[in-house]
Amino acid sequence: MIRKLKNILAAAFVCILLICLATCLGISAGKHEKAVCSGIRISITDSTECRFVSESEISEYIGREFGSCTGKPVGSIELSRIEKFLDNRSAVLKSEAYITPDGMLNIDITQRQPVIRFEGTSGGFYADRDGYIFPLRENYTSHVPIVNGHIPVRIKPGYKGPAPDEESELWLRKILSMTDYMDRSRIWGENIVQIYVRENGDLIMVPREGKERFIFGGPESFEDKFMRMGKYYTAIRPSKEDGHYSTVNVKYDGQIICR
Repeated sequence: MIRKLKNILAAAFVCILLICLATCLGISAGKHEKAVCSGIRISITDSTECRFVSESEISEYIGREFGSCTGKPVGSIELSRIEKFLDNRSAVLKSEAYITPDGMLNIDITQRQPVIRFEGTSGGFYADRDGYIFPLRENYTSHVPIVNGHIPVRIKPGYKGPAPDEESELWLRKILSMTDYMDRSRIWGENIVQIYVRENGDLIMVPREGKERFIFGGPESFEDKFMRMGKYYTAIRPSKEDGHYSTVNVKYDGQIICR
């Protein structure tokens, strides 16, 4: 009998707790629905060294698309729509929108980080580590390796997204792998100041010092080609005066052809 009474009291206590919780949640939800947005706070969460998008630009994007959020009921602000809209901006990798208890609409932005810049005959673009292409920015230039000349990636001005076809994607990924290797090696990343693409697809490496131009061929087997460039500097160049050779061809396996 006593055990049965205890069970009844326990069940009643749980019911009272649930009713109180539901009431609190209802009051909280009601307050949330009546609350208004007190303002907008935008944060660029990654490195401030690279600024492809600013807080003011994000604010302008939101204002043009959704109007002023300040003063609106917080329940009417569609956070997922704001995130989807911002994620379609070319320089934005990921956005996160949320409202804090003070009614502030917070927007956290993670930018795309370019690792290489291309300057072709019909214009230029950046690419990030994943091969995502996005346009150059008028208000900022990133200090990354530049590849110019006859770029075999055909895109329209302002294009953003992955490479438009398999051939372009393959070439782009090879270039990204090569420039990543150059950056990790330090010596080539610091001493090669220009990479030019000829019409036939050959890459021409222009060093920081010296008059030599290295005919590199395509971006395949780049480790072996850089090794041959290193052999030129250690075994051939020291015995010659500056400017003795104008071109050094390392595109063929096992050969260093100096002219």
